[in-house]
Amino acid sequence: MFEIFNRYLKGDKVIWAVIIFLSIVSLLAVYSSTGTLAYMSQGGNTAYYIIKHFSILMLGLVLIYIVHLVPYRLYSKLSQLFLVISTILLLLTLLMGTSINQATRWLTLPGLGITLQTSDLAKISLVMYLARLLSMKQYSIKELKHSFVVILVPVLIVCGLIMPANLSTAIMLFVTCMVLMFIGRVRSRYLFSLIGISVMLVGIFVSVALYTHTEGRIGTWKNRVVSYVGTDDADNYQVEQSKIAIATGGILGKGPGKSAQRNFLPYPYSDFIYSIIIEEYGLAGGAVVLFFYLWLLYRAGVIVRKSDRTFPAFLAIGLTLLIVFQAFINMAVAVNLLPVTGQPLPLVSMGGSSLLFTSIAFGIILSVSHGVNKREELVSNTETVIKQRIEHEPEEEQGSN
Repeated sequence: MFEIFNRYLKGDKVIWAVIIFLSIVSLLAVYSSTGTLAYMSQGGNTAYYIIKHFSILMLGLVLIYIVHLVPYRLYSKLSQLFLVISTILLLLTLLMGTSINQATRWLTLPGLGITLQTSDLAKISLVMYLARLLSMKQYSIKELKHSFVVILVPVLIVCGLIMPANLSTAIMLFVTCMVLMFIGRVRSRYLFSLIGISVMLVGIFVSVALYTHTEGRIGTWKNRVVSYVGTDDADNYQVEQSKIAIATGGILGKGPGKSAQRNFLPYPYSDFIYSIIIEEYGLAGGAVVLFFYLWLLYRAGVIVRKSDRTFPAFLAIGLTLLIVFQAFINMAVAVNLLPVTGQPLPLVSMGGSSLLFTSIAFGIILSVSHGVNKREELVSNTETVIKQRIEHEPEEEQGSN
């Protein structure tokens, strides 16, 4: 079995282990947390949602396998096309997107009836494109014009298009890009200046929006901020139920499928699935899930250390930061460290486009790992051959004499 695993699954085996573990956790948690939803909308057919989720999860694993076989160099060229496509899709989403829960984040594909959350594609595309630019501009990265114009314009455009419908995703993506640019040797004072300006602009935008609109997405932002500071409303109700789930879970949890708060928590299979995991598997189970995301981040660091080229290093660490930051945000919301944001737990929460694009991100990371390992093996084999030739040269010269 291990021979088959090594033969067909390329790249970092630890990352493959993280993917398999999170997929198993996803199946267990989604099946447990969708019971109430099944009784409300499917006449008690609890198998409906787990079969649907299993199908999407298997499609995600297939995407990981296919994407990880593509040489990472190709993603450098594709990043330009993906960024243009995602920018167009974000514009279309703002103009004619499908509104769900007062958020216009989805674009319905004509004739297919399939909804696509365009920000998921935009996140991956922007990180890929930024990794490409940082790699190409390393020799001139210290210059102001290259740091702020060439690199930052696409970041500001994409984050600005995402912000009206999904402020938390825009902030998360912006922070990821800032960290990636810091790793890419953009001057710190430029980054701090940009962060200060961005915070001021976002503050002005939100302040004006709050005083000119009281309903829709602006009203949702206001309610979440107000609920975070302690006012009783729907969002505060979510947090309180999440706290109950965590508190009653204890150290070892109630056991698989024995969650009580799944009957009270809104979206226990998505936004608050981490609360259900802790309730059923305890703080120990929640810590293990957290550890696997941290392990993923560590393995990305290993890939960066092994890489002798900048593009694969920036690509791997950028996509990993995107996944890990989103996981941390979901967990922080569950324990009320952050206001409710609606960020799913990567590769664990039930979802469609979010899960599939997360799978693509994992596939690209594995593609980079596979390419770095091949290059390392090639260098090692070359060094071995040279060493063997050097060791045999004296013997050959002596024999000829």
